[in-house]
Amino acid sequence: MSNRPFLGARLEESFHRKLVGLLRRMGWKESVIPYTGYGTDDQVRVLARVVLRPAEATSNLGKAAEEFLGQRGWRNFFLAPVPRCPVDVTIGDSRVQLRADRGGYIDVRLKSSALDPGWREVDITPRNADPVPVPVQVISANQHLGLVSDIDDTIISTSLPRQLIAAWNTLVLTEQARQSVPGMARMYQKLLAEHPGAPIIYVSTGAWNTYPFLSRFMNRHGYPRGAMLLTDWGPTNAGWFRSGPEHKRQALRELARDFPNIRWVLVGDDGQHDPRLYAEFAELQPEHTRLIAIRQLSMAEQVLAHGTTTVLEDRDEVEWTPQSAPEVRAPDGDELAPKVRESLERTAE
Repeated sequence: MSNRPFLGARLEESFHRKLVGLLRRMGWKESVIPYTGYGTDDQVRVLARVVLRPAEATSNLGKAAEEFLGQRGWRNFFLAPVPRCPVDVTIGDSRVQLRADRGGYIDVRLKSSALDPGWREVDITPRNADPVPVPVQVISANQHLGLVSDIDDTIISTSLPRQLIAAWNTLVLTEQARQSVPGMARMYQKLLAEHPGAPIIYVSTGAWNTYPFLSRFMNRHGYPRGAMLLTDWGPTNAGWFRSGPEHKRQALRELARDFPNIRWVLVGDDGQHDPRLYAEFAELQPEHTRLIAIRQLSMAEQVLAHGTTTVLEDRDEVEWTPQSAPEVRAPDGDELAPKVRESLERTAE
């Protein structure tokens, strides 16, 4: 059996390499897009992407190109990633040399004892470029509660996955035009205020290209700062498309491994797969699951989001019934918050 990546992945990397060669001849330079990472007292997960951007603008054309790349919406999907780009990652006095993957992404866990709990920065330096600070939230080993949140239809009313509406929402509308689910930001703020130092991790099947928009949206609506675990909308090493549910499963497994002392409050919605995925995680990893909180979509929201009044099913999905963690449901954050608080009080350690 061949170990070569899938044809689509090879074609994508070949295209990116040719594009990078052309843009370098035009004077474009490597640049790092920093994503928020997380860590513990002995390791950090660093997330970023290496792309090409115009060199310091010396003409109106250069300025226009830089503004073009910095815009929201559909413009965020037109990037020039640098496959296999060598970079240096600096944590305190320690420097590690590594390479980005074929999509320009950096997703690496590095051993480090140089960072104290709280918000910290590590530096990523691509060749012939200045270092770029990348934020990481370092979580204390004494922390025992964390929050995992879905994004689409949980904190943002997205009308996903109907393709026309999804494309319009993702590629055209600005963050000012998108609606926050009532009460969710307040619920998250209160939960984290009651558990100082607890992490919040946003897990979504959305593309990394939407990261700037999501960051602005969350800041605008008062959502707590936290790492985002998104995905790439390109071919994988095994096929043309990646599995959204599998991305979330893997993210949850990695969080359980990275934070062995934390039991998670898992927040999602009943529009697609979250209840089953969270129940599956609670069944398999009861020691890492404190509570499942599900935002209920109204019938109108289900129809707008999915074109049906029923929850979408996965053909490969297995039904799970949670046995190890309580579950609460409500239509928004204001009604969900007291149920979450009451359940946490009942299950207090």
